[in-house]
Amino acid sequence: MRLAVLASGTGSIYKAIVDANIDVAVVLVDRPCAAIDLANTNQTPCITLERRQFGPDFDRTQFSCDVVAALTEFNIDVVAMAGFGTVLDAPFFEAYEGRVLNTHPALLPSFPGWHGVRDALRRGVKITGCTVHIATLDVDEGPILAQAAVEVLDDDNEATLHERIKSTERHLYPDTIKKFLADMEAHT
Repeated sequence: MRLAVLASGTGSIYKAIVDANIDVAVVLVDRPCAAIDLANTNQTPCITLERRQFGPDFDRTQFSCDVVAALTEFNIDVVAMAGFGTVLDAPFFEAYEGRVLNTHPALLPSFPGWHGVRDALRRGVKITGCTVHIATLDVDEGPILAQAAVEVLDDDNEATLHERIKSTERHLYPDTIKKFLADMEAHT
């Protein structure tokens, strides 16, 4: 199974995947970011499809088609979202139906969306965590593959809680990816 990683930021999730000895065929980014340098360090091909529009003029469908075309060049079977900042549209999810993994910093279905950590703190929950799920066109709605709980401490702020969630995520996500890839291999 050939795995692509889609990233937009520091590359910490991508690094956790590589550190878990998971072979990554290609990294795709939507903006200049540290994940590019990490891909270069790991001698992994890296595609930059820079998103230049962020308002109503952004053609999400065309951008999604461009992502599919780029990944097709590498014969990708499975995609791991690793902090990818662009929500993709139907052509992407049709091309990789049931084969896009994502991680989210909350225990879905609670606190979906961009601000899961902040929303958990505002709600006053005592336990939150991270979820690995199949990504679908409906954001944070896909089938859950794995979850891990993280205690919310009395003195937590968004940064401290998010860092503890990320620490858990850096183990849970690679482990779940390995299992998912092995299950796919077994069924092909």
